[in-house]
Amino acid sequence: MPPTLRTARLLLDAYTPEDEADFVALFQDTRVSRWMGDGPSPEADDRALFGRIFGNVYAQDLFDVWAVRRGGRLVGHAEIKRTDVVDGHEIVYALAPEVWGSGLGTELAEALVEYGFDVLGLTQVHATVAAENETSLRLLGRIGFTHVRDVEEDDGGLTRVLTRPAR
Repeated sequence: MPPTLRTARLLLDAYTPEDEADFVALFQDTRVSRWMGDGPSPEADDRALFGRIFGNVYAQDLFDVWAVRRGGRLVGHAEIKRTDVVDGHEIVYALAPEVWGSGLGTELAEALVEYGFDVLGLTQVHATVAAENETSLRLLGRIGFTHVRDVEEDDGGLTRVLTRPAR
């Protein structure tokens, strides 16, 4: 189970079985899922993904995955995990559209980066972002990530690889 993290306005803690409906709703919202992994998935796939958080990720302590809460309500998802795409650790996060534009994305990304450096002892943290996701690219640029290369996806899309070194 991941440790609980607190920011000024967010609580990052382990998912509970009661979070399934909110998790699925977040991932079923195409405004969110279009930027996650391979894009929108059938609801059954998102329910299976939620189940794997407990059956695989938490059970085997594979990597850190958090429910992101504000005022006791699930408003997002966050992870930091090793990935071969960058040969290092990548941050992954998503927030519900109703909290977009409030600065919570910056707060969440900074918390994940800080966790990577301070708790995991990383010397750099990475993010992979669809080239069209200008909002996330700007956010990550503001907090010290720089573009290091592009990856052309099988579907012809372009993913930007960004890196932030420890300071």
